[in-house]
Amino acid sequence: MGDLVVAVDVGTTSARAGVFAADGTCLARAEHPIRLHRPREGEAEHESEDIWRAVCAGVREARRLADVAPERIAGIAFDATCSLVLRDRDGAPVTVSVTGQAACDTIVWLDHRAVAEAAECTATGHRVLDAIGGVMSPEMQVPKLMWLKRHLPHSWARAGLIFDLADFLAWKATGSEARSVCTLVCKWTYLAHEAEGWQRDFLRAVGLDDLLQKGGLPAHASAVADDLGPLSPAAAEALGLTTRCRVGAGMIDAHAGALGVIGALARGASGSTAMWR
Repeated sequence: MGDLVVAVDVGTTSARAGVFAADGTCLARAEHPIRLHRPREGEAEHESEDIWRAVCAGVREARRLADVAPERIAGIAFDATCSLVLRDRDGAPVTVSVTGQAACDTIVWLDHRAVAEAAECTATGHRVLDAIGGVMSPEMQVPKLMWLKRHLPHSWARAGLIFDLADFLAWKATGSEARSVCTLVCKWTYLAHEAEGWQRDFLRAVGLDDLLQKGGLPAHASAVADDLGPLSPAAAEALGLTTRCRVGAGMIDAHAGALGVIGALARGASGSTAMWR
């Protein structure tokens, strides 16, 4: 029976993994770099497969350093930057780059190509803006999706799965197309406090009436830490774990960090956050 968990944090230039005991003690950590592409001013892209490789390398190394058997890892979860991953319905990468480079399927959170589209969203005055401070940022997903549909129509035509990065990692680990309430509320204008979270009139107003179908998006979001199922055989092998390891719905990195700090302060301890300092 597993008594340990693995936490994975994906930032802008690296992926970090840690092995933790139930009391929050970090037994070991490891970090691996990820590539960042800057094709034009204001644009930044990742390769999601490169990120997954870094995650897997980090998890394997952290477990090796902790000197624990794979069977002891009961669960794993991912937090990540609010970057946007584009895949086709078969799960293959779809380019988000003006270069056409197929592997570049992820728009990085800091990318500002969609400034004009963000302004259009703000100009709608729609009530979804009330939940995000009244102004749409180009670092949110809706304006980036608008930009993709307008400027890379061939990529939009191929799209069948669109993820926030944390949800992509959970999908790679399990095959589940669930989405975290954290990612959808914070970056996709999903209103979790309402019976119908997706505001279809807003999506129509900004030209994304086909988003739910093109993105493979669920009608309802999953709560943070919801059990999304076990690791798939392929993911278990890549991560150096077992298919008995369960995967929890993840979070955006900043929110995960805040939760970790608050949790540590509440316990009067710092072990659960020390690995990220």
